[in-house]
Amino acid sequence: MPATPLSIATMTWARDAGEEALLRRSLGLLAGLGLPVFVTDGGSPASFLDFLRSLPSVTLLSPPRPGLWMQTRTSLRAAHDAGTPSILYTEPDKADFFATALPPLLPEAAPGDPPGVLLFSRSDRGFASFPAFQQMTETTINQCCREVMGEPVDYVYGPFVLNRAVVPHLEALPETIGWGWRPYAFNVARRLGYPLRAVTGDFRCPADQQQDTPAERIYRMRQLVQNIEGLTLSTTATLSR
Repeated sequence: MPATPLSIATMTWARDAGEEALLRRSLGLLAGLGLPVFVTDGGSPASFLDFLRSLPSVTLLSPPRPGLWMQTRTSLRAAHDAGTPSILYTEPDKADFFATALPPLLPEAAPGDPPGVLLFSRSDRGFASFPAFQQMTETTINQCCREVMGEPVDYVYGPFVLNRAVVPHLEALPETIGWGWRPYAFNVARRLGYPLRAVTGDFRCPADQQQDTPAERIYRMRQLVQNIEGLTLSTTATLSR
């Protein structure tokens, strides 16, 4: 077994100076955890890529083609190939979570017997800090996930730990699945017999991510459609252990 029980898979795309500043802070915090970090970048400036290469324990990767799932799949594959029993997936912009909430929760993320899925879920208080339209779409996603998987938890916050054995089962997903890969992975893990559990905390929406614009609402609608597609695909996927 590898000396490190956990690796981290994430992706980046710094589209402007503000995003680059946030991602520099976030990735610096992740690198400071001392775990292998696999980052697939979607087209950031050279200065940011040089910064990523300078971070200890960070491996910078490129996707074969553009797209959210192409980036995510590339990082997950690399983390899987590293051989750690579990993989912590996270979006890269959760600097506050990385700084304060994640370090004391890492013992929870150590592989269990057998390791399965560990969700970091928002409490009702944390969930209420997010924009109203986002709450509406994510409530729908959560209700659908609960219908299929049975656990009354928040499935949508973002970071979670996944058994590496689940990663090969994600190869069948279409490149257009977007955020739908997440509920697909959760339910595939459950169908394979791995336990699903959650750690709940007051994970709040950062002040700079509380936009509720028409463009943001369209994005949330697209996210809703992708999640439902991934969840429904997971119910009929052919699995073998």
